[in-house]
Amino acid sequence: MRQLEILINKKLYYTLVFVAVSLIMIGTVLAITRFHNPITMDLCHIVLAFVFSVCLFVYPLHETHRMRIIMVTVGIAYFYMFFFLYPEEWSTFVFICFIPIFSIVFFDVKLFYLSFLMNGMAFTITLVYFKLATQGNKDVTYLMMDLAGSIINFIASQVIVLFIFYFTVERIKKQQYYYDQMQDSERLRSTGELAAAVAHEIRNPLTVVRGFLQFYEGDASVESRMKQNFSLMINELDTAEHVISQFLAIARPHQDKEVEKVDVKEALQSVTDLLQFYGILHNNHIHLHAQEQLYIGAHMIEFKQLMINLIKNAIEASGVGDSIAVGAAREDGHVEIQLVDSGCGMSEEALKSLGTPFYSLKSKGTGLGMMICFRIVERYKGTIRFRSSEGQGTTVIIRFPLYHE
Repeated sequence: MRQLEILINKKLYYTLVFVAVSLIMIGTVLAITRFHNPITMDLCHIVLAFVFSVCLFVYPLHETHRMRIIMVTVGIAYFYMFFFLYPEEWSTFVFICFIPIFSIVFFDVKLFYLSFLMNGMAFTITLVYFKLATQGNKDVTYLMMDLAGSIINFIASQVIVLFIFYFTVERIKKQQYYYDQMQDSERLRSTGELAAAVAHEIRNPLTVVRGFLQFYEGDASVESRMKQNFSLMINELDTAEHVISQFLAIARPHQDKEVEKVDVKEALQSVTDLLQFYGILHNNHIHLHAQEQLYIGAHMIEFKQLMINLIKNAIEASGVGDSIAVGAAREDGHVEIQLVDSGCGMSEEALKSLGTPFYSLKSKGTGLGMMICFRIVERYKGTIRFRSSEGQGTTVIIRFPLYHE
């Protein structure tokens, strides 16, 4: 269905382009035969009309930023050529006033501002040219008959174009946001179905293993040192069980959990102590600096899971010998938690994709862990932001409202 829609859109595009190019060619022939312009102007007219037509036909095959710049540049040259050929016609002045509006169809912000700037520069050069031309006893153009009025009209037209661009871009952003939300919902549904399908098969062997460990833990013939290891393994199996439940919670309708008063410093201390050994394996150290009496309303296990995921990611992104700084402080009625590493960092495109299902910078990652982090933060009315650049490390800023009785 999607391919059929693309095919129909391409047919419609080429039909419109064929009509537009036909009109351009007819206008070019009529202009050359009916008006006696210098041969250089006629040749320039033919070349620009041909190049512009070729660009229109080739664009669907090369939808690149460079191709758009070429099309806009050729289009500006083409319409200004008309103005120089027929300066006495007011319609040509209207065309050059609204040149930037054509770049809006590409939904490219940089391209719009580029065309806006190029049009302003071209109009200024045109004013200077005709000002000098009128001093040489040439015909006074429509533009120069009322110079102040023409300038005001041009500026007014650019303001109108800016308003059109602003409202168009805002509308496109909203539609893109809704589209992304729908895409995420579809991915979440697929993730939930997959998790539900495999959860039972995963839980069965976990239950068997846990049962044997509990049996050996209670066996008097087993050494006490081994029993400690069994107890640790049982705790890890319980953690795996909880993670599976979290995966299932991604697609299930939200079920309110009991919000408790979480001591942020105590929870962070527990998490950093747990991950210190994991950091030592990578020759990394975790430094915690948290203020006292910082409380938020959340579920303790979920808050710890959030911080474990983020700190573990920071350790894995850091180089050998790097340190990870974790801080927490009171900030404008919120608790602000900052996690700073000096690892490999992320590009702007990677930052935009964080939290997307199945998007991960790890070779064996699924992206579900970061998605769960976003869900946990959102669930407790918090915000999470990332500041990063490639090779410069990453800073994660999490804010939760202060807990009120």
